[in-house]
Amino acid sequence: MSESRALASLGDMPAAELRAELHRMAELVADYRESIAARAISPTVAPGDVTAGLGSSMPDEPAPMAAIRADLDAVVMPGIVHWGHPAFLGYFGSTSNGPALLGEIAAAALNVSAMTWRTSPAATELETVVLRWIRELVGLPTSFTGIVYDTASIGVLHALAAAREQVAPGVRGRGIAGRDDVPVLRVYASEQAHSSLEKAMIVLGLGEENAVRVRTDDRFRLDVESLREAIADDRRRGYRPLAVIATVGTTSSASVDPVPAIMDLCERERIWLHVDAAYGGAMAVLPEGRVVMDGVERADSVVINPHKWLFVPLDFSALYTRHPESLRAVFALTPEYLRGDAAGEDGGAAIDYMDYGIQLGRRFRALKAWMVLRAFGRSGIESRLREHVRLAGVLAAMVEGEPGFALVVRPSMSVVCFHYRGAGADDATNDWLNEAIVEAVNRSGVAYLTHTRLRGRLVMRVGFGNVLTTEEHVRTLWATVVESSNLLVQSLPRPRPCPIAGPNDSGSSAMGKARAT
Repeated sequence: MSESRALASLGDMPAAELRAELHRMAELVADYRESIAARAISPTVAPGDVTAGLGSSMPDEPAPMAAIRADLDAVVMPGIVHWGHPAFLGYFGSTSNGPALLGEIAAAALNVSAMTWRTSPAATELETVVLRWIRELVGLPTSFTGIVYDTASIGVLHALAAAREQVAPGVRGRGIAGRDDVPVLRVYASEQAHSSLEKAMIVLGLGEENAVRVRTDDRFRLDVESLREAIADDRRRGYRPLAVIATVGTTSSASVDPVPAIMDLCERERIWLHVDAAYGGAMAVLPEGRVVMDGVERADSVVINPHKWLFVPLDFSALYTRHPESLRAVFALTPEYLRGDAAGEDGGAAIDYMDYGIQLGRRFRALKAWMVLRAFGRSGIESRLREHVRLAGVLAAMVEGEPGFALVVRPSMSVVCFHYRGAGADDATNDWLNEAIVEAVNRSGVAYLTHTRLRGRLVMRVGFGNVLTTEEHVRTLWATVVESSNLLVQSLPRPRPCPIAGPNDSGSSAMGKARAT
């Protein structure tokens, strides 16, 4: 049997074939990146279309790569939402880029598990270096130790697990159920904070109901006096405050909670403060934006997501804490089959990152981040951040200059929230109009945005973060928003004209009420 056929029977391919396929895939990726702006962002497939195209059963026989590539093009690609499109402006618009793509390829080829130093010295130390660089970029002090997870949701889960270990020792071993010595534990965050809080409370066994949402001020920032009252009320009821989550760059409006005042309260009350700077922490890379991180240096833990606004593609999230020993106390566990490769507590520079999280196997995420940070440099990151802030200002000016549209909050980073109010329409109709405009824009395929709720009203939201986005894409988006709003308003039912009383009309009123058709 030839080498090619023998390898193919094992599901692999010989070196020459692999080289050829890599070249083909490189061309596919390069063509996709080059043409992405010409693609319709949103797919037109119906639920189940992709599944039907891929077949219902696992194939018995190996398929040639040519057939697999054909299905990728004919079945998978029509169902892709093109998040990397320069006019994809929903959520926190991110982007792939050349250095990151090359880093992903290298990481996939190396396929190491960054669980201990001995299993992957370079992966471990590169992660340490990248974490130090990011810490320096956003201005955190050296008292913070970092670890890489996939998302901020996993970061807050780990931070709250560490906080729980400090206020309820022994939970790791004995759990919470059936214990009289562990009171109800409460975690506080603003009504605008991320929903990952509730999910963390569910996983940690603390209960979704014990995630306390605190009201915000007129700029959608956590109200510190309301927080103080909530904590005092819970203490009177016999509950134990576990942690407070402050947000630097809320998901809906990019608002920044007053971290120094919140930290003062947490220090007086002896409560762990976790700062969710997943998006907004990147603003601190700019000297003029460093103010958003004021007070964060005193927090117990902080999360930064380079995959949101530091140009590292999904997924890459960094948790920093001033109490790594608490994190390790919860998660360090070395089974016998790992003892030969584990550094343990006395490992010195040999860090075993498996000891600081729930994962054992860990992807080499640091490689793509390192390549992006090296290729862009601080100056390149700063210039891209400033451009996104500028584009947000361009869109904000367009909103303010268009009759019927208004900003909901003035943008301070790269997120713009605005709404449309139809002439004479009630709140319910306006909510419908704003949601319908978003749907119409997204159906057009030329742009993509999302909606949220602020002060109870449904509003449109645009987030900039893609290095490919230009002012022309902003103008296309805005023209589509305005056109969609005009068409939708024209479709609204019109009130009938009021009948005018004539000389032979009877009744006390000469004017009837207008009635909608």
